[in-house]
Parts: sequence; C-alpha cells; structure tokens
Amino acid sequence: MSPTKSACNEEPRRKPGLSWSLKANAPHFRLRRVVFLAWCCAAMVLNGCGPTAPRFRSSEPRPTRSTAGTKPAAAKNDTTAARNQDVETEAEGAENVVSGKRSFKTEKNASISNLDQARMMREISKMMGVSYRLGGEDENGIDCSAYTMTVYKNSLGRQLPRSSAEQFKMGIPVAYEDLQFGDLVFFNTTGDIASHVGIYLGDDLFAHASVSLGVTISSLESFYFKKRYEGARRILQ
Repeated sequence: MSPTKSACNEEPRRKPGLSWSLKANAPHFRLRRVVFLAWCCAAMVLNGCGPTAPRFRSSEPRPTRSTAGTKPAAAKNDTTAARNQDVETEAEGAENVVSGKRSFKTEKNASISNLDQARMMREISKMMGVSYRLGGEDENGIDCSAYTMTVYKNSLGRQLPRSSAEQFKMGIPVAYEDLQFGDLVFFNTTGDIASHVGIYLGDDLFAHASVSLGVTISSLESFYFKKRYEGARRILQ
C-alpha cells in the first residue's frame, strides 16, 4: 500500500479568481477592457453637456446661438403682428352707428343743420353692406368716391366730382384734430394721392366703401388707415 501523502506534499489548490486573472491577461480580454474604458470616458463627456451639467444649472437658461443678420424673436413677432393687422377692418360698435344709437354731437359740423345731419346719416346707413365694385354707383356695387358723391347728393343736394382725387381738391383742408361730422377724409391706399375717400362721422370713425368689406364703418386709428391717412377736406362751410 502506497504511503499516504502528507498535507504539505499535496498540490496547492488554485485560488479563486486565478483563472479570471489569467484570462484577463489574455490579449483579447485586454482589448475588451480598453474598449470598456473608452466607452466609460465617452459617457462621462456626453453627460457633462447635459442640462444638469455644472455650467448649465437648472435655474439658468441655456445660451442661444446668435446668427449675424438674424432679427430677434420679438422683432419678428412685431413684424408678423403688423402684417396681420394690415387689412381693412370694421370698427367696433359700427352697428350702433347704423342703428342711430350714436349721434356724434360732440364733433358736430356747425355748417350742417340737425335735419341735414339726420338725412346724411340715413344715406350713409342705407347702403351699408353693399359690395365694392370699381366704377359702380348703385346698390349692385359701388366704389369709394361714388359712395361719398351719392351721400352728398341725396342728403345735402351737393354735387361732388366723380373721382376721389378731384374731391380732394374741393373745399378747405382740415387738421386731424379739427375733424367734424361730414368732412371728407382721404387715404393713400394704392400709391396714388387721395386714392381712397370716406365721410367722417365723429369719434375717429368714418363711413366708406371698402375694397374688402364693401360699404362699412372703420376707425381712423386702426393700423391700416392710420398709416395711410393723407388729409381731410371740409366741403360745407
């Protein structure tokens, strides 16, 4: 029977992890470790540019990239808003004017009697809503100068020239702050002098044959007409 081996002569057991250490020294494992370390570094760099990075605290807005020649957002919005307002609009409370609920006594024209003013308001209201037609002169369609001509003729018996440019040469000029009921107000809407005309009512309102709305009431203070206002004439004095 063979002698028993002593404990000291036994082959030492392989320590746990030794196999892993040997494998870790293998060339292909070293390559994996390099790739893993590179991936970790890349992740740290990317996380450093996130919204929680120290240079972009949550309470601070991120800087925006500015481009030369680019308008600020506020300026763009202002331009867009102005463009959207650049249309003819009906004045608020226009229905009260047509119904006679507003008399405009505060800016009454002393040259027009109460009776004549009432007649003029009836003529002004009678054609409300009639569509615009260049060269038209009746309820089938009417343009701005034909409208003022018809109102003056039927209410006051005063004959006006057919065109707005000719009407602009009549009477006396009136300052904006001195406008009174019945004054003719003129606008440059096409690039030509006095290309549009209406009849002032009071409270910055005037009646006219609008290209887009037909016969209506608009405000001199509206964006569209305020920048196109050219002057006023008083026919009756």
